[in-house]
Amino acid sequence: ASTHKSIEIAAINCNQLQSIPTSTTSTIADRFNLTMNVTDAASLASTRPAGSAGPAGKAGPRKYLIGGNWKCNGTLTEGIERMKVFNEAGPIPENVEVVLCVPHPHLFLGLSMLRSDIAVGAQDCGVNASNGAYTGEVGSHQLKDLGCAWVIIGHSERRQGFGMAGEPEKLCADKCKVALDNGLKVMFAIGEKKEERESGVTMDVCAKQLEPLAKLLKPEEWANVAIAYEPVWAIGTGLTATPEMAQETHANIRKWVSANVSESVANAVRIQYGGSMKGANAEGLLSQPDIDGGLIGGASLKADFFNVINGIPK
Repeated sequence: ASTHKSIEIAAINCNQLQSIPTSTTSTIADRFNLTMNVTDAASLASTRPAGSAGPAGKAGPRKYLIGGNWKCNGTLTEGIERMKVFNEAGPIPENVEVVLCVPHPHLFLGLSMLRSDIAVGAQDCGVNASNGAYTGEVGSHQLKDLGCAWVIIGHSERRQGFGMAGEPEKLCADKCKVALDNGLKVMFAIGEKKEERESGVTMDVCAKQLEPLAKLLKPEEWANVAIAYEPVWAIGTGLTATPEMAQETHANIRKWVSANVSESVANAVRIQYGGSMKGANAEGLLSQPDIDGGLIGGASLKADFFNVINGIPK
């Protein structure tokens, strides 16, 4: 027997949903005129509006990767409104790949209504490779099945912990390996604290965070990994490394990858900058030769996200 189910989705908030008479689902469809049959990720993706490609910017050695990280922000209504803004924000340069990582409750929303030229990703996933007794966890296999393309792993907020134990280097590396094995791409975040930069141990910290991953991955697996360098002291503080400071660290990370993985991987891997990048400073940061994009926090909640996307060298 067919397991086909008609899932009728309306862009409505919880108050609107509660106001609908409990009659039939066709009443909802008639009222909101948004019905779609969903049986798998492909049919879900087919409901997304088309994107718009603009002229490529100045050619660089690697395609730019701009990732948005909404963190734990937004109601359903706010998520819908933000996605509408992005859907109407104009073309994305051809040499820029864009990913929006939303809270888990908003993944279905992004995968059904966000323009198709912005990939949808998650902000974390479990270390479990498949189904099992992992209460409260979300597996990378489930994210892939839903239609997600990317996941962030190792963000400093998770490495440090917030009311819970932080995630150690080996766990972050293990999560990354499992996610790759399950078909996701990974933005693997690393970075130092303020006192560590002031002590001159920035690369020691970054190397310690990268070492377990370098031991786990085969060279070819790095094609699906981007390194997101996020100086912890610049995340959400309004402080930003100067373009020259960021470039120095990015260049050192690339040298480390060359020495500890391979030169070819080092030349190909994209290294994003993630310390309070926004429209006002994106152009200066993205002009640096070893900065291949950004992992954007606060600015990705606003129309300014597209100022970052369009901040690539022209």
